[in-house]
Amino acid sequence: MRPPVEVSVFLLSLLAPAVLYTLNNIPALQEPLPILGMGMVVLGSVLLLLLLTVQHKAKVDPLFYAFAEFSFTCLVGLTNALEQDGFISGFMGFYLKRGEPHLSTAYAIMMSYWEGIFHYLLFLVIIHRMFKGKSYRSLSLLWAGSSIAHQIILIPGVVVGKYGSNIKPAFLRNIPFVLAPFWAASVLFSRPREMPIITADKISAEQRKSLLRRPVDLLLSLLSLGAMAFLAFRGFVVLDCPLDACFTYIYQYEPYLKDPVGFPRVMMLAYLFYALPMLIIFIYGLRTPGCSWMLDWTIFFAGAMAQTQWCHIGASFHSRTPFTYRVPADKWWPVFTLNVLLAVVPTLLTLRCHTNPAYFMKPVTKGQTNKEKKKK
Repeated sequence: MRPPVEVSVFLLSLLAPAVLYTLNNIPALQEPLPILGMGMVVLGSVLLLLLLTVQHKAKVDPLFYAFAEFSFTCLVGLTNALEQDGFISGFMGFYLKRGEPHLSTAYAIMMSYWEGIFHYLLFLVIIHRMFKGKSYRSLSLLWAGSSIAHQIILIPGVVVGKYGSNIKPAFLRNIPFVLAPFWAASVLFSRPREMPIITADKISAEQRKSLLRRPVDLLLSLLSLGAMAFLAFRGFVVLDCPLDACFTYIYQYEPYLKDPVGFPRVMMLAYLFYALPMLIIFIYGLRTPGCSWMLDWTIFFAGAMAQTQWCHIGASFHSRTPFTYRVPADKWWPVFTLNVLLAVVPTLLTLRCHTNPAYFMKPVTKGQTNKEKKKK
């Protein structure tokens, strides 16, 4: 009797620490080019084993291979985080010296924890649902948002930060991990949206309510406006705005924003040019009935903000960040609270959209049945 696919993926991913430990003790493989070559061999071997694992299945979603391959690399990331924080040793030394030295930074450590715990558990749940015939589109969109945000901060951050002059050939192994989330997101968004069955009367009743008659939506709109102001302010801070408020904030509240590693600066600019416009669009969606795209994009955005804020908050306080760039002890609570709220607001938006989605359903004509609506 074959084990469930998710169990096979779990067991295969457990090989990651063993592979790292072996490579860490083979001197011949600890040069830049051999490290890149060996990394490609390992990933190719994992893909081959995955093909053998599901060869008895009549039809396999191509996304499975991406999720299962990422599951393996999630445990590589978790191994790195545990070694950098001193819980284990002897696994990543060779790769940090000759492969990707930026993985020893506080930001990369927090990123590795996120991958090794949140992404890993998410993959196992998605794969389980995939082969049980259950819906996994929403969970996959959550991962896609998180992973894309991770990549658009990590890659530019390495290039423009202090590690940009020390990029090794192994850095090229990030190329498939940059492309895969964008491909997965395009596949997921092209698939039919999961729409609940709601009576036309309820949809009509909800959509007749103004924003003032929907206190939860009004509160979320105000919170989104506050988040936008905070995002814009920090964007100006990293752009060296000469205002006294910006100068005070970066030196007395979040000195991590000027850490030369580059990640916080890139993140604040990504927030300014991508997250802020998204919040504007969501406020429009809360004011305009029938914006069914809110059901997908709020999930995607919540995953992105949760990942980036986890890394940013953790790195701001982590011991690997030089003391001069850490959040001052007397400013710990206001900085922590503001950053947590920035991650919470998109999550609250997502919960709002999915617990009572009637306002976001496409409006229907009077007398139209749910069956007729579904056919359309």
